[in-house]
Amino acid sequence: MELLSNLIPEFLNFWLESGLDKFIRVFWYFILFELTRYILLDYVVYFLKSLNKKEYRIRWQEAKSRLRAENPLLSIVVPGKNEGKHLYKLVKSLNEQTYKNFELIIVDDGSDDDTPIIGRNLEQLGMIDLFLRNEVRGGKASAANLAVRYTKGKYIVHLDADCSFDCDAIENIVIPFFMDDQIGAIGGNVKVRNYRTSLATKLQAIEYLKTISVGRISTSYIGIYKIISGAFGAFRKDVLEQVGYWDIGPGLDGDITVKIRKSGYKTVFEPSAVCLTSAPINFKILAKQRLRWNKSLVRFRLRKHADVYRPHANFKWLTFFALFENVFYNLVLDVLWWIYLVDLVLNFHDQLYYVLMMNLALYICTGYIQMIIIYLYSERKKEELYLWLFVPFMTLYNGFFLRFVRTRAYFQELFFYKSYEDPWNPVKSSRQARLNGF
Repeated sequence: MELLSNLIPEFLNFWLESGLDKFIRVFWYFILFELTRYILLDYVVYFLKSLNKKEYRIRWQEAKSRLRAENPLLSIVVPGKNEGKHLYKLVKSLNEQTYKNFELIIVDDGSDDDTPIIGRNLEQLGMIDLFLRNEVRGGKASAANLAVRYTKGKYIVHLDADCSFDCDAIENIVIPFFMDDQIGAIGGNVKVRNYRTSLATKLQAIEYLKTISVGRISTSYIGIYKIISGAFGAFRKDVLEQVGYWDIGPGLDGDITVKIRKSGYKTVFEPSAVCLTSAPINFKILAKQRLRWNKSLVRFRLRKHADVYRPHANFKWLTFFALFENVFYNLVLDVLWWIYLVDLVLNFHDQLYYVLMMNLALYICTGYIQMIIIYLYSERKKEELYLWLFVPFMTLYNGFFLRFVRTRAYFQELFFYKSYEDPWNPVKSSRQARLNGF
């Protein structure tokens, strides 16, 4: 017994001797929120999906047959600024798709690089169907809305120019439309392409696998999926017309999704529609990106769509829970974490070493438990095993770096409306958005 005790790390011995009551008292935040949401829910959903796997495959194949029989025209729209260097690779990736009946419309939003020359050349060569240009930059929403005006397809597929796609991605992202008439929009499975470039991209790759590849499978399954990624999303054109297309961002991806849900349509995630994107290569650029993303949560989830939380004639419980879950697990728990941290410092300051070491152990262990379910779902099992080496770094990445960025973003947006000053949108567009409550 003494030998076994010597083999167990000191901090673990401390908690074994302290008893269960004290363990729960100190680590209640982890047990109540992190373990429940990011481990238990994902494994329960995986188990339930496994029970219906055969039936779902039959429905999937029937929907695929209906898609191929109808062979509807898809309109692929690609809005962006200074994306010229990505256009040829994008066109090449789309030419390799199993689904061929689509038109490709690219919109240049006031670029000051070679995008106009490259885009017009691709159009002249017949490699894209239409190239449009805003001479004066209007923002991504403006560019996307311009593209939709010229589309002829039944379904709109919105892409980012710097993405590439698995050869069946375009086909797979529209198949769910043929499984349920109430589906208004479908999100694709976005993964990090440049994950070997730096530590920042490796950690983002793991984050994307957890929050997008697995996290959105779970939220879609229980009906509270709330963001169609702008990098890869498909929309029924008639539904886009009904909701008034995209409003000025940042945060336009989540905004259009909420508008669709509020109109009574379902939004779902399709994991087999895989898109690869390039993530920010260093933490400074990443922080700027996440500041923008997190400000949009306050701007759209709390302000613009505040009616979702109030009883009214068109109140929908699933839409309420979709936004509530998003706000609770990001903003509310972010504030609660700081309160939790103060509690630890005030009440357990003489045991902080044991607290920190145990926290580190808990989060690393759960990180690997999450990686197991990622592996079970993944279509790139061997490729993504490489990332397992970097799971221990996720504790610092999620627990401190992203948390500090989130806290700063929420503070800036709640008290100073900083998203309207973000250079991601033109000043005139942001000014107009604020006047119109966007």
